[in-house]
Amino acid sequence: MSDETQFDRRMLEALVCPLTHAPLHYDADRQELVSKPARLAFPIREGIPVMLVDEAREVD
Repeated sequence: MSDETQFDRRMLEALVCPLTHAPLHYDADRQELVSKPARLAFPIREGIPVMLVDEAREVD
C-alpha cells in the first residue's frame, strides 16, 4: 500500500450499506467497501470510508 492511511478492517463489523443495510465487503486493491445487493462501491479516502451514495460508483 502507498503512503495512505490504511483502512481499519474492524470497521466492517460496524458499517453497513446506507442504502440496503447489507454487510459490506472490503476490496483492498481498489480501497473500496462494496455492497453487493446495492451494486455500489464506496471509496475509502485516507483510511476513512465515504459512505455517501452520491460518492459511490456502480459495480457489476
